[in-house]
This record gives sequence, C-alpha cells and structure tokens, in this order.
Amino acid sequence: MTQNEQIKAHLKSGKRITAIEALDLFHCFRLSARIKDLKEEGLKIDKTTIQRGEKHFAEYYLPELVAN
Repeated sequence: MTQNEQIKAHLKSGKRITAIEALDLFHCFRLSARIKDLKEEGLKIDKTTIQRGEKHFAEYYLPELVAN
C-alpha cells in the first residue's frame, strides 16, 4: 500500500493526522506533499493549525467526518 493510500485510509476512518504522526505511522517525511496529491485526486481535506508554545503545525482531516 502506498503512503497516499495509507493516509487516505487513515483520514477516511475519521482520524486526523499531523506530520509527526505521518512519520511515525507511515514513514512519510512530506505529509503536505501527500495531502496535495490526495486533494488533486478530488479528496476534500481541511486543516487546522495547532499551536503548542511557540511551535505551529498543521493537522489534516476530512470535514465530512467531523461532527457538528
């Protein structure tokens, strides 16, 4: 299974993902590139920017799987 397929399955299961999680789970060093690939395939992916102290990072998710 490719990194794109793994990340897509992860997101479709209702989970969110950050770059550090992608590295740990899928050995993916360039999550933003994989997200771009998936968006080009037509997948609607949103992101939230998380701040911890002075660090900022993106957390990606599928908005249709987020409860209102």
